[in-house]
Amino acid sequence: MNDTEATPEFDCILKENVIVTMRDGIQLATDIYFPAHDDEIVPGPQPVLLQRTPYDKSAVERSLGDARWFACRGYISVMQDCRGCYLSEGDVNFLVPEAEDGYDTLEWIGEQEWCNGKVGTWGTSWAGWTQTAPAALGAKNLATMIPNQSGANGHRSSVRQGGAIELRFIAWAFWHSATNSQEKLKSDPSIDPALNLGATPFGDWLTRWPIRRGQTQLKVVPPYEKFALEILTRSDYDEYWKHPSLAPIEYMEDFPDIPVLFVGGWYDSYTRSTFENFVRLSSLKESPVKVLVGPWTHGSTKPDLSYAGDVEFGDGAALGSFRQLHLRWYDCWMKGVSNDIESAAPIRIFVMGGGGDERAQSGRLFHGGSWRNEYEWPLARTQFTDFFLHEDGSLNTEPPVGESSNTTYQFDPSNPVPSIGGNVSSLIELDDLPPAIADPALAPRGTRTHEVMKAGGFDQVESPEFYGCRAPYLPTGSRGDVLVFETDPLETDVEVTGPIEVSLWVSSSAPDTDFTAKLIDAYPPNKWYPFGYALNITDSIMRLRYRNGPERQELLTPGDIDKVVITLYPTSNLFAAGHRIRLDISSSNFPRFDVNPNTGEPIGRNRGQLPASNTIHHEALHPSFIRLPIIPAL
Repeated sequence: MNDTEATPEFDCILKENVIVTMRDGIQLATDIYFPAHDDEIVPGPQPVLLQRTPYDKSAVERSLGDARWFACRGYISVMQDCRGCYLSEGDVNFLVPEAEDGYDTLEWIGEQEWCNGKVGTWGTSWAGWTQTAPAALGAKNLATMIPNQSGANGHRSSVRQGGAIELRFIAWAFWHSATNSQEKLKSDPSIDPALNLGATPFGDWLTRWPIRRGQTQLKVVPPYEKFALEILTRSDYDEYWKHPSLAPIEYMEDFPDIPVLFVGGWYDSYTRSTFENFVRLSSLKESPVKVLVGPWTHGSTKPDLSYAGDVEFGDGAALGSFRQLHLRWYDCWMKGVSNDIESAAPIRIFVMGGGGDERAQSGRLFHGGSWRNEYEWPLARTQFTDFFLHEDGSLNTEPPVGESSNTTYQFDPSNPVPSIGGNVSSLIELDDLPPAIADPALAPRGTRTHEVMKAGGFDQVESPEFYGCRAPYLPTGSRGDVLVFETDPLETDVEVTGPIEVSLWVSSSAPDTDFTAKLIDAYPPNKWYPFGYALNITDSIMRLRYRNGPERQELLTPGDIDKVVITLYPTSNLFAAGHRIRLDISSSNFPRFDVNPNTGEPIGRNRGQLPASNTIHHEALHPSFIRLPIIPAL
C-alpha cells in the first residue's frame, strides 16, 4: 500500500480566476492548471480533473499542491470556489447548490477546446459531496470519481443521525463564516472584526444550547445563520433532506455508469456513508465500483498516516502517497494505462487490532492491524451473532430468561457524557486573529483552530483534553448514567467486521430522550497500561421520538416499553484473546451529538430541560442485544 510518487513529466501553467457562469447567472471563480513544456501549454485536448471546494481554492492548493501535481503528470486540473465562498459569487446555502453548480461546471468544461471529453473528480469531505451531487443529476461527461470521506444521505448520518444532529456542521458555520473572505459576505467592514476579534468561541455557545436567531455572531452573516438554524431545527426527513446534494444515494440510478472509488476511514465522520454509497452504486452499475477503508480519521492527508487519535496501527496502515493512488486510478480509467487498479478487489479494508498491548514509540497504544481484500459487503462468510445484555453487566450469546429484569439510570441533560474520541470532523473553533493581522485571509485556518472534540481512538477516561470533562477525571464507565456490559475475557481472537446494530427495549419517565451505544475493545491490565485500556471502536445514537422512522415524530408515553434500534457505524476490529467486548449504553455523547432536553419540545427550539429516569430492559420478553458481524478465522 506504500505507493511511491511518479516523476513529473510536465511543467505547469496556471490561469487564475477564470469565470464560469451558472444557470442562474452566478459566476464562480475557477483556476485551471495546464500541463506545459518550455513555458507553453501542451497543445490539444487533454483529460481533465475537477475539484470544487468551499475552502478557498488557492489556499487548498498552497496547502496540498494536488492540482499542480496532477498537471505535471498530464492532467488539466481545475479548482473552483463553491458558491458563496471566497472569490465566487452567490450565497452559501449549506450543500444545496452543489448539484446544479457542479453539473453546470462539468458542462462548461466539456465545451472547452482543451478538454478531450473525459472529466474526473477528486476531493475530500465537502469536496466529496461536490462530486456525487452533480452525478445525482446524471452529469454526462463525468468519466470517473474518487469521493474521499463523503456523504450518502445527510439526514441518516454525517449531518443528522438517529434524529440527533452532529454538532460539527453547526460549528462549521461559525468557523467557516469567519474565514470566508467573500467580498459580498464581508461588504460591511464591521463584519470581519465581529467574527474574528473577540467573538464567542463555539464551545461557549454549547453551554447555552440551542443557539437562537439573532443571538450569536452568525447574525452578521445571514446565509450562515439561515442554514445553521435550518439543519438544527428541520429534524424530520422531508423534501429538504431529499435534495440530490444532501442525499445523492437516493439518485444513484441517475449516476453515470463510470468507475468510482469510495474512500473512508474507520474513525471518519462518513464511515457509514462510504459503505452505503459503495453497496448501492455497485448494485446498480456495471462499471467498476470499489471501496478503500483504512484506520483513519477525517482529512485529505489522513490516508498517509498510521494513527488515529491515541492509537497507532503500524507503518503498513499508511498508504504512503494517497495522490499516487489517485494517479494510478485516473491513468487506468481515463488514459487506458494497464496497471493493478483494474484487477484490484472491489473492497480493500484495514482490519484493526492484534498488535499487542504495548505503548508505541509515539506514546500511543499500539493496536496494530493488517490490510485485506474482500469481494462483498457485508462479507459473505459473516456470522451475525447476538450478544445479549444482562442485569449483572455481562454480555454474552445466552438470551435472558427472567420474567422481569431491567436497569434504570438518571440522565441529566445538564451533565452529559463527554465524547472521548470517535467519528467526527470539523468540530473545531477559531482563536482570534494574531496580533497585527486584520485580514483573516492572511492567517491560515490551521494556525488558528483547535478541536472542540478530538477524533479517533482513545481510552475512555475523562481528561482535561476532552470537552466537558471535570476533575477528578475518572473513567466514563464509572458514571451512574453509563451502563457497561462486557463479555468474559475472550478465549480466542474474535474479528468483528461489518455493519452493527444495537436493539434495546427501553422505557423512560420522559416523553422524549436519547439512547446511545458505544462498542469498546477492553484491553486487560498490563505493564504498559496498568488499568487496561478501553478503546472506542464505533458508536451512534437514537432519539426516541424517531424510533418508528425518520419521517415523523412520535413521543413516548412515559413508562411505556418500546424498542429502539441504534445503527452504529460499520467497523473492522480484531478483539484479541484476553480482551473483552464491551458495550456502553447511555443517553448522551456530547459534543458529538446535541443533548436531548427530555421535554418533548420542538427540536432546536427548546426552552427547558428535565432529568429523566431511563430504563434498559433485559428480560425474556424484552431482550436487548448488540448484533455483531463475526468473521470466522480462516
